[in-house]
Amino acid sequence: MSYGGPNNPYGPAESGQPGYGYPAAPPVGPYGGAPVMTTMPGTVSAGRVLLWIIVPLNLLGVGLFAFLAGKVQSTQAGSLDDEASFEKFKEYSTGALWAIVVFALLWAVFAAVLAMKFSDGGNKVRVSAMIFGIITAILGFYPFIVVGLLHAVLGILIAVFAGNPNGNAWFNRVRQ
Repeated sequence: MSYGGPNNPYGPAESGQPGYGYPAAPPVGPYGGAPVMTTMPGTVSAGRVLLWIIVPLNLLGVGLFAFLAGKVQSTQAGSLDDEASFEKFKEYSTGALWAIVVFALLWAVFAAVLAMKFSDGGNKVRVSAMIFGIITAILGFYPFIVVGLLHAVLGILIAVFAGNPNGNAWFNRVRQ
């Protein structure tokens, strides 16, 4: 009795694919290397969520500083009476306040672009996210201690989550 014959009591030869009930194997990297990462690790995903949290916070700051810049501009023009609640902000020039508005808007756009690039970006996105987190933390501590404390914590967490070994593995993974 031949091995591949119709009267073989052991059935036909197997084709090498797993049968019913066997789990599918993860994709294998090039040259039989380590398996390819298909899902984003939890810490990297948390870093992306934190970037998306920074975006509306910056947009809230844009609205607040735009309102304050308009208010200071109108009080300097003399159209409104001097109000005690805006005395601290009247020390700033209107141009400086509008510069803060533009910077906060650009920072929100940068955070949104980084968050969108987390799924398919390479090591440059990882390094950019770490630099973004560090600069955000520094800016959160220095000029605005109370308001920026949330930004400082978020910036530190973004830098840590992008810089940990899971972040390194995700951003340096083999692309399919």
